[in-house]
Amino acid sequence: MARNKFNIDEELDTPFNLVHLKRLLLYIKPYKKKILLTVLIMLIASGANLIGPYLIKQAIDEEIPSKDIAGLAALSGIYLGALIITGICMKFRIRMMSEIGHSIILNIRKDLFTHLQKLSFSFFDSRPHGKILVRVVNYVNSLSDLLSNGLINLITDLFSLTVIIGFMLAIDVKLTLYAMAGFPVLAGIIFLIKNAQRKAWQNLSNKVSNMNAYVHESINGMKVTQAFVREQENRKIFHEVSDGYRGSWIKAIKIQFLLWPSIENISVLTVSFIYVIGISMIGQGVTVGAVIAFIGYIWMFWTPLANIGNFYNAIINAMAYLERIFEMMDEKPSITSEYNAKELPLIKGKVEFENVVFGYEGNGKNLDQVNIKVNPGETIALVGPTGAGKTTIVSLISRFYDVNSGEVKIDDINIKSVTLSSLRKQMGIMLQDSFIFSGSIMDNIRYGRLDATDEEVMEAAKAVQAHHFIIQLENGYQTEVNERGTMLSNGQRQLISFARALLADPKILILDEATSSIDTETELALQKALEILLAGRTSFIIAHRLSTIQNATRILFIDKGRIQEEGTHEELISLRGKYWKLYTSHYSSLDVG
Repeated sequence: MARNKFNIDEELDTPFNLVHLKRLLLYIKPYKKKILLTVLIMLIASGANLIGPYLIKQAIDEEIPSKDIAGLAALSGIYLGALIITGICMKFRIRMMSEIGHSIILNIRKDLFTHLQKLSFSFFDSRPHGKILVRVVNYVNSLSDLLSNGLINLITDLFSLTVIIGFMLAIDVKLTLYAMAGFPVLAGIIFLIKNAQRKAWQNLSNKVSNMNAYVHESINGMKVTQAFVREQENRKIFHEVSDGYRGSWIKAIKIQFLLWPSIENISVLTVSFIYVIGISMIGQGVTVGAVIAFIGYIWMFWTPLANIGNFYNAIINAMAYLERIFEMMDEKPSITSEYNAKELPLIKGKVEFENVVFGYEGNGKNLDQVNIKVNPGETIALVGPTGAGKTTIVSLISRFYDVNSGEVKIDDINIKSVTLSSLRKQMGIMLQDSFIFSGSIMDNIRYGRLDATDEEVMEAAKAVQAHHFIIQLENGYQTEVNERGTMLSNGQRQLISFARALLADPKILILDEATSSIDTETELALQKALEILLAGRTSFIIAHRLSTIQNATRILFIDKGRIQEEGTHEELISLRGKYWKLYTSHYSSLDVG
């Protein structure tokens, strides 16, 4: 099953699309002055470089026969000066275009990352994170050479071709026409291979994405892999994914390198042909120096053609990556602020669900005609079997998803009529997955309120009983933790996440299995803090421990997307219904005695 998953390629078989290049030019536009300056300097360098064969012709035909030493010295000095100018200009071009190219890449990556943060949960639910990561890092990096060298070289090479043809025509028109004989052959080869090359690089980008996704997932799940002794099977899957990448790479490279040998072979055949024709024309209006100069220009003529061919390859390769990058940038978030959305004013915390119907994409109805009324300051506990809809309810309050029908209101205001930022800023959310970011513990707690002082951070930690274990760490609150906080226990991670949510001082607090990894001793201490922290706040708690939920204002038993029972702990126990059955069946695991 996993093997099939990571061998499925994304369908994106679009033709060569100039729209992508136009969008890329928008990123280049801010640097047009620097690019024009670089182009001007490279044109000077190109002109200086192209004068060489003409100086050789002049020396052979004029200065050497007349034994003009001074003339030869002058030509040599001009040639040396031209080489020096070319070297200086090339150094400037490399430095300037590297700076411009990487600045453009920086801007593309910033825009891509900024857009990713606007996308809805449904986008991340349906895609392996490794495939997202490869676009932000690998695909953007793949544009580096194109932006740093390709565009300037293209302009310079086109200029060089024009000047070279001018020199060749000035030497001999007939020889120039002979030299052009191989060009239609080259054009035909390019036409034949361009579609195959584009498809090959599109396929390669798919394989890179697949491999990155599998490696990312494997690293995140390494503990599970080793716990279930899955290494051998995972190695087989990786070899299969890796072999797919290698095969697509070899195929893409084979097609790509059809162009360069074609240019080389055509150029050698053309030069050989010109040698024969040129020598036969000596004494018939063509001099020895003219033939030698012409041969030099023919070699120069095919060099920019080869460079343009390489640029064409780079464009084809880049198109495969640009398609993926802009595809992600074009992804529309399913949850957005309405066009005329207003800022949500400071709320009291009244929450209402009115005839709410919701279903995740393709999963039917997860909630069906749900009606809830919660007054400010109430604590609502949500219980029920797995998949009943508990987490879905709290996700709808924060607009992580939108209802299919019905309304969710806060203080009698439909949450779809206010901006997302103003809505979520007034909520404190601790999800079941206690995510810890790379950085210090102080920064992790301050994550939801960047203007908080160190003292306020510590007070929040003390309130949730996290202060004691934090100060025992090597560097206390400045202790650096890695991604996901693997150096911390599950309970410690949850306490830090709890402190983070509480520091934001929310009017609505959502705790999704917030105490599932806290030991009994810590939880007993936490109950006193919760009494103070929940006071004056509307709270929604999802938990299986009765010690966490039995003091709630109301308990809602959710099953099959509906509210089956509602009341206090004592009221629901006296009903001897579904909540009572849950309570009795899990009595021994609920830490009640």
